[in-house]
Amino acid sequence: MSTPTDEQDQGIWLTQEAHDRLKAELDQLVANRPAMAAEINARREEGDLKENGGYHAAKEEQGKQEGRIRQLTDLLRKAHVGEPPTKVTHAATGTVITIRFDGDDDTEKFLLGSREIAGTTDLTVYSPESALGAAIMGAKPGQKVTYQTPNGRDITVEVVGIEPFVP
Repeated sequence: MSTPTDEQDQGIWLTQEAHDRLKAELDQLVANRPAMAAEINARREEGDLKENGGYHAAKEEQGKQEGRIRQLTDLLRKAHVGEPPTKVTHAATGTVITIRFDGDDDTEKFLLGSREIAGTTDLTVYSPESALGAAIMGAKPGQKVTYQTPNGRDITVEVVGIEPFVP
């Protein structure tokens, strides 16, 4: 397979199995909407909403489910389904990156992507939208990049190696 294109780098790479699993979860959540609405209506009829714990719990659960529906819908919309690339030249979604932090001899290996891509792997996963993930997107081995942590600290890392992720 070829190297991911810039357009593919903007999406999320998923195996067919992962895509099918996430789609099934989404379908189940969407199918559960009427039952959740009925639960909320039943709790609403129990009385004063200010002191109705069951109603508030049902509304909170509905919010969690709707959030997950939005997350899955967005993920599946951006997904590129297929096998991982066999040759990679730069950091992209669906690649395993080895980095070395500036001033440290140890290296860290992680998957650039999402937990859904990783499946059951023990690899740490960094999102392409994270500070580190965004900084190394497109980087090649030997290249140094600097990113800013949430507390404002600048961190420099060197990309030591890049390989395709094989689930």
